[in-house]
Amino acid sequence: MGELNAQTVREVGKAFCLAGEMKEYAPVKTGNINTTLRVKYQDCGSEKEYIFQRINTFVFKKPEELMDNIRRVNGYIEKNFPQEKVLRFYETKDGRNFIYDKENAFWRVTDYLPHKKTDENISLEMITNTGYAFGHFQMLLAGFDGSTLYETIPDFHNTRARMDKLAQDVKEDPAGRVEQVRDIIDFLGSVEEKACELSVKQAEGRLPIRVTHNDTKSNNVLFDIGTGKPLVVIDLDTIMPGLPMFDFGDAIRFIAITAAEDDPVLDKVRLDMSRFKAFTEGFIGQVAPALSSEEIDSMVLGAFSMTVELTARFLDDYLCGDKYFKIDYPDHNLVRTRNQMKLAQEMLSHWDEMEKTVRDVAGRIKAGS
Repeated sequence: MGELNAQTVREVGKAFCLAGEMKEYAPVKTGNINTTLRVKYQDCGSEKEYIFQRINTFVFKKPEELMDNIRRVNGYIEKNFPQEKVLRFYETKDGRNFIYDKENAFWRVTDYLPHKKTDENISLEMITNTGYAFGHFQMLLAGFDGSTLYETIPDFHNTRARMDKLAQDVKEDPAGRVEQVRDIIDFLGSVEEKACELSVKQAEGRLPIRVTHNDTKSNNVLFDIGTGKPLVVIDLDTIMPGLPMFDFGDAIRFIAITAAEDDPVLDKVRLDMSRFKAFTEGFIGQVAPALSSEEIDSMVLGAFSMTVELTARFLDDYLCGDKYFKIDYPDHNLVRTRNQMKLAQEMLSHWDEMEKTVRDVAGRIKAGS
């Protein structure tokens, strides 16, 4: 992909019929997949800022399907809940919400929304608000048939498929590393059946397919600068058919851990139940009325499944010679693997407490609805 320059940025803005003249642009450092720019325009003396994104088509191989998912989901919310804020995507003269530039790069444009910055020391209040934002997002889409969406990354949260691939790579041992990780392989074997229960239930049709965000981190919610309340959910690339336990579980895996997911000091890796409860209050507190009893009873399983799944993915990449995840040093993926295995073990030891928290919140909300 060619280097970005002012002319390319101007041509993108022109294709989306943006008013005024492009004055300046700067890269946005957050996010590891797409190239994101904050672009300032001036029109008749007033200034307006936009976000330009060049989509990574190596990761998202069918970007037009990705943008169709976004168009349909946003359109559903705007039609049925006109008071709700959605992330606006600009359109070309022929009504498309994307363009290809001269080098066949794929672009889209949204408004820049001023927002409160999030950091690693996120407060319990902001964790609850993060849960609220993603739970509310799912609640708004409870009437949308998630099975009609495209899978932007096939089998993204198919734990069974992830475990099967790991098993094959353990047999082949492409990088000669299997003997170093027998204890991890044994652990994953001992919890495999439990971790794959959601995949089985989904395949059997016991859990309804819904719209899922699939990247439920606090930095994918914009918060109001003054109040700290959620403004809008962003980073909609991974909207797909899925289970609400995916969104709940991946958020818990990320937000309720007491250390970074690549911290090598395993004694620091614990499940913070105050963070778990804060997110649960927000997420379950919003979406519980739309969920079945089996879905609510599967939430903790979702957290465990997402953690075991990522443990397997990190380990698989390590066994294959570190081909997928970016590493900063030779054993980086192994450190990540052991870190997430420790978190999965923490979840097993807190299982009853987690389930009681989910049931208590869901019961209180359903009783009052």
